Amino acid sequence: MPSMPRLLAKAAPVLHLTRVTTAFAAVSNIWFVILWSRAMAGSGEAPPTALLNLPEWALLVGGAVVGVGLYAYAVALNDILDVRRDRALHPERPLVSGRLSVESAVALVACTLIISVVGAAALGVPAVLMASLTAGAALLFNVGARFVPAVGLVALGLIYAAHMLIPNPDLAFMWPVWVVMTHALVVGAITHKLGGRRPLLSRRAIVLAVTGWIFWSAVLLTLGEHRTGAWWPDWVDPRAALWVGLLVLAFIAFALWKIKTSSNARRASERLSRYGSLWLALYNTAWLAGAGLQREAIILGVLAIAGLAGMTALREIYGVIEQPLGYRR
Repeated sequence: MPSMPRLLAKAAPVLHLTRVTTAFAAVSNIWFVILWSRAMAGSGEAPPTALLNLPEWALLVGGAVVGVGLYAYAVALNDILDVRRDRALHPERPLVSGRLSVESAVALVACTLIISVVGAAALGVPAVLMASLTAGAALLFNVGARFVPAVGLVALGLIYAAHMLIPNPDLAFMWPVWVVMTHALVVGAITHKLGGRRPLLSRRAIVLAVTGWIFWSAVLLTLGEHRTGAWWPDWVDPRAALWVGLLVLAFIAFALWKIKTSSNARRASERLSRYGSLWLALYNTAWLAGAGLQREAIILGVLAIAGLAGMTALREIYGVIEQPLGYRR
């Protein structure tokens, strides 16, 4: 039988292409909505029948499958469409370096999309429709929207929001979705600027992106107000927002520290993008803990710790096996 290092060496290009080491954030977003919807079903949420009738473990498995599947689909599609650009900027990536063929990458995109739909099926018909909508939005983003920063940044935030709503499109408490959308947009803007991505992020683009963010923030929060009858429902402990606010301040401090201590702007951009994913899992944990849902918070807290440990361990294993100087940042 092949040795473990040999198996990892063969799997490494696929893992690099799909960025599975940071997919735990996508899983966390979906798990949050599943756990929140079930726990608050008697208070103010009205989740789909599947979220109430199926065992929790089955829902979490389905949520993990759709989360990883859609995330892998989006980033693999991005790399396929960026082959020419990566030849100059990221020669270490699997497609450019020849460690993975374009044909294999296309097959991987198709497989991950199918897998994500299968995972969504465990969550009910509304989840399948929402997953399909999110996949379509990711395609439009990669084909065109990301080349117009003012549109692409807003679209990125909306994709994260749509992805989060897959288990329960009728989620009543929309503040966590708004936080995820805002975080994704801000991190996307910072990493775009630090990484020197083209086209450059101009002042006009920033103004238009902020305008788009204000518009969609109003849409999301107004939708939540319509569903709950209040901007902040009385069945959610306000202290939950305090914990999330402290995490926002912690991320700002962390981002400033990373920018200051990184050897160059591109390195800082990559680190912020990677650890920005971790913060999504922390936000979700804080919402649950602040609302008094301790068991659910522990589940997401364990996921965040496992995701961070897995992200760190796999990157070190890749370095030992492949020694890719450009990848070890």
